[in-house]
Amino acid sequence: MRNNTVGATTLVEPPQVQRDDLGLGSRRARAWAWTGGLSVALLLTVMGGVGLGAVWVAPSDVVGVIGHHLIGWPGERGWTDSTDSIVWKVRLPRVLLACLVGAGLAVCGVALQAMVRNLLADPYLLGVNSGASSGAAAAILFGIGAGFGEHALQVSAFLGALAASVLVFLVARSAGRVTSVRLLLAGVAVGYALYAATSFLIFASGSAEGARSVMFWLLGSLGLAQWNTPLAVVAVVVLSTAALLTLWGRRLDALAIGDETAHTLGISPERFRMLLLVVVALCIGVVVSASGSIGFVGLVVPHLARRLVGATHVRVVPVAALIGAVLLVWADVIARTLLQPQEIPIGIITSLVGAPFLLLLIRRLHATAA
Repeated sequence: MRNNTVGATTLVEPPQVQRDDLGLGSRRARAWAWTGGLSVALLLTVMGGVGLGAVWVAPSDVVGVIGHHLIGWPGERGWTDSTDSIVWKVRLPRVLLACLVGAGLAVCGVALQAMVRNLLADPYLLGVNSGASSGAAAAILFGIGAGFGEHALQVSAFLGALAASVLVFLVARSAGRVTSVRLLLAGVAVGYALYAATSFLIFASGSAEGARSVMFWLLGSLGLAQWNTPLAVVAVVVLSTAALLTLWGRRLDALAIGDETAHTLGISPERFRMLLLVVVALCIGVVVSASGSIGFVGLVVPHLARRLVGATHVRVVPVAALIGAVLLVWADVIARTLLQPQEIPIGIITSLVGAPFLLLLIRRLHATAA
């Protein structure tokens, strides 16, 4: 692995350029094996996540309730009405939202690390999280977006994320063509500015309860999960993003190696980066508007996926989606059971896991560069 230094920013070339000792067939077989294993793990994780909580629900009852609502499971009901409500109305939507949010953050992290050619990049990089946070703070503290009714928070957060994405693009574009360095610097600058704007909104509101709600939302929460339109929208956007990024796997490989390689293969790096920016910003905006800001998933999971199946993006994207889904479900289980009946913001759990990983990654990159 080698470092390319542009100005004051060090871009770490990802391991796409490193050859694997395994043959092509072996790598594919390993990727299929991990994909299948993680799919089974995700199914078991969903069952476990629905069953665990302040009230324990047996796996047989979990399967029975879900089967009854989905396909009219035949036979007598062996569970109570309260168990039915807990499983179907409360926990299952929350677990499914955790799966979607974890998968969305993970695949966006994969795309961003290829787009800016930096292994330390994550969805916070583009300032989209900060934009969503500003929009949510405006909705909670000042009632902006009240015309959208019960979905005012999600809509305001998404509009804030969209505005942040446009601003990042305009800043990166103002100096000429869009490059990885300009996107990186523009995202950092816009993110800091919007974080300051959110802090100002909290200070200006003078509402202690409102400030507490904003701070809890800023650290991430899946408490908004319900069987309604937002969950369906998150599902459509995340699954579409994962499918697109998988189809664009070879383009991502070329972009991660360098602009010269992309040009050689007939890919316009600038146009592809703009397209990626739109897709990633849309996905992050929708995800953050439903769950708040959840850190480190988009940073940690892509590295785990590459360790398992190599660096080819066609294999990395689906594996990263599965790992992200499993990771966030268990993080949510810990968040809502560790100090029950109180709920810990899920961002605290992911940060406790991600921060040591980041330190190890920085140490590894420093040792490689030396």
